Amino acid sequence: MTNTLELALVQLGAWLRGEISGHGPNDDSLLSQAEMQNRWFTRDSCKAAMAGCGGMLHPNILTDWLDRYEWNSNERDSKRVGLVLAGNLPLVGWHDVLCTLLTGHEAVVKTSSSDSVLMIAVIEAWQNFLPEGEKLKVEWVTGKMNEVDAVIATGSANTNRYFEYYFKDLPRVLRSQRTSVAILDGSESDDDIRALGMDVFQYFGMGCRSVTKLFVPVGFDLNRLFKIWVEWSHLGNHNKYANNYDYHKAVWLLNQVDLIENGFVLLKEDSAFLSPVGSLFYEPYADVTALRSHLEEHSEQLQCIAARDASAHDVGAVPVVPFGNTQMPLPWDYADGMDTISFLLGLSSSQKLKPHQVA
Repeated sequence: MTNTLELALVQLGAWLRGEISGHGPNDDSLLSQAEMQNRWFTRDSCKAAMAGCGGMLHPNILTDWLDRYEWNSNERDSKRVGLVLAGNLPLVGWHDVLCTLLTGHEAVVKTSSSDSVLMIAVIEAWQNFLPEGEKLKVEWVTGKMNEVDAVIATGSANTNRYFEYYFKDLPRVLRSQRTSVAILDGSESDDDIRALGMDVFQYFGMGCRSVTKLFVPVGFDLNRLFKIWVEWSHLGNHNKYANNYDYHKAVWLLNQVDLIENGFVLLKEDSAFLSPVGSLFYEPYADVTALRSHLEEHSEQLQCIAARDASAHDVGAVPVVPFGNTQMPLPWDYADGMDTISFLLGLSSSQKLKPHQVA
């Protein structure tokens, strides 16, 4: 750690991981406010998200990450970077805010109406760990985002078309909706399948790193999944999740679609990648080489792939991670493969810079 901003981040990491009594995930009032704002943001979801953000801020991880870049602080000009944050998961936009402030820019932040409570609390906590007189360069906006030098925005495909038009004259990183899938080979242990359940069900399956589609070998016994995933049956008691489950079950049964269901997840054979909340698509495969080629061909739709043996699958630009790890990205696991730090560092020298694609 070389400056007060980064040293304060280490303390913020402890705050996020719940290592400070009464603060962060130990603050019942904060968790209640977050859930009142967004009923998807249960206490468990908020605590998991905070722990994930805090896990990026261990000193050794921060050093490993930041040492990968040429900083040249004397040559950098601070820019106003507009950040349009998503709200599908708690603190889902934190990494963009973190990158912007670490690179010396001013973060002009438009939070989602579904996720402002936690984001503001985290920034306030970071500020409190800084020496007196040193201020984080953050501006919160609720309306139109004006007078910014660059933009990082995340939204749906339709929203991105608007972003492309509205911010067409600015350097920008625009991310659209992606999802994640899993490859099973039939040799999985009960512990493997239990870990995969975390990838599928954590955050109700609503994140871009949530597994919403399984590729299973022909003849795979899908009922084996239900036996192990019963620990997630409490999702069926969550009102918003249950409403999704019931709605899609009714629609598909009305259309005489074959389903396998157990009261908290619907398994449907489907060629699409992104399944609705309360359901999980699956597709049998006979040739794993052909499957890898298929996934590489559609890599722009995928955030990551989960597998028992991640080293056995090479799917080009899509990262492959072990079961149970899709929701645990490290700071250099950039969304959509776009190196945010490189993009932000480049703003100081070139207003024409295009988003930097990670190799």
